[in-house]
Amino acid sequence: MTFPDSKFLDAGRYVDAYFAQIATAAATVDRKRLEQAAQILTKIYTAGGMVYSCGNGGSAAIANHLVCDHLKLVQTDTDLTPRVVSLSTTVEMITAIANDISYDEVFVYQLRTLAKPGDALITISSSGDSENIVRAATWAKENGLPVISMTGFSGGRSAKIADANLHVTADNYGVIEDVHQSLMHILAQYVRQAHMDEAVIRQRKF
Repeated sequence: MTFPDSKFLDAGRYVDAYFAQIATAAATVDRKRLEQAAQILTKIYTAGGMVYSCGNGGSAAIANHLVCDHLKLVQTDTDLTPRVVSLSTTVEMITAIANDISYDEVFVYQLRTLAKPGDALITISSSGDSENIVRAATWAKENGLPVISMTGFSGGRSAKIADANLHVTADNYGVIEDVHQSLMHILAQYVRQAHMDEAVIRQRKF
């Protein structure tokens, strides 16, 4: 059964139902895979590798937002210097590749050009099955880059490709994207606090 499955005539009741959906969806995320994702990011950030992110639509916004929290926030009060690039923010490259080659190639083309061994890829896709996401994840996997995928609905092909699949069991785009956004923040905050002095943690706002 999908959400919503009937009409709501009161915004207050809708928000209560919506937040209940988010809580239920968040509880489905595999904690062991979340820890695995955190370990991947910690290793890349410690070794000086690059983390690339990508997504379409609302997921592109999460991929772009990720750069701020993972590049700036993670290094605040820590000895880490994360290097993070969103492949979704390069509008000139995206439109050129889409126009001259194919929209299916907009992320993998950039990845082939920029990525090196020791880097990693984070894909964000509610369906997990967007062709441009799948192609980027496939290339990364074939070239030894660890892949963290955030997915919803049935998980799609990117869920199967990923080294760490953060799957959200839900069937509402907003709910899935809200949990993905939270996972993005959680990974950044977790890695940051793990590398901070405990006394400093109590003095900071996260």
